[in-house]
Amino acid sequence: MVTPKHILGTFDEALSDLRNDLLTMVGLTRRSLHIVMNGLLQRNDTLCKEAIADDEQVDQLEKQIDKVGLEILLRYQPVASDLRQVVSVMKLSANIERVADEATNIAECARKLNGHPPLAEVNLIVPIQAHAISMFNDSIDAFVQEDVALAQSVVSRDKQLDNMNRSASAQLTERMLQDRDQLRGYLNLIIISRCLERVGDHAQNIAEDAVYAAVAEDIRHQT
Repeated sequence: MVTPKHILGTFDEALSDLRNDLLTMVGLTRRSLHIVMNGLLQRNDTLCKEAIADDEQVDQLEKQIDKVGLEILLRYQPVASDLRQVVSVMKLSANIERVADEATNIAECARKLNGHPPLAEVNLIVPIQAHAISMFNDSIDAFVQEDVALAQSVVSRDKQLDNMNRSASAQLTERMLQDRDQLRGYLNLIIISRCLERVGDHAQNIAEDAVYAAVAEDIRHQT
């Protein structure tokens, strides 16, 4: 359960608490992504339910970070790098919450797939999942370590993930036309692939915010 915080100490203590809440969100979201993919590949409904249950805690942590972050801004009125740190934590929490939402969406699709005969094409999802989760993990590490080079590498990997999603979707669409009895199954795999592609989008957002937090450089929309 999330423990509400009502009392702020010094600015450094408040910022540390805020970052700790963010890292708790990260831990829950990483766990959800891991177990939901095991639920999909192992056809295990229990794991899927666990991933869905984690999402509520992530939602509550996002609300807490928004509340405490605003209190910090109003009380301490930080400037320069201190201000960027607070704002970046609040922005990261929104993207992390959306990653957890995608894990829930994957879990719901996986539960539907588990009710029908297995599809060999589920293996198309494995490299997409590995790429998306790698981007997410590296984006978080880039923020924590203030590693601009790592953050920039995450941004550059997003196009590859987009291409992987398009390729898998095209193959699954072709299979839908060939095997209409499994149409719903292939459709759920397409949705899962798209969810993982969105995880990469959020990882890119996190990486961009990591650069801004570290060096005050806005690298969004660069070509």
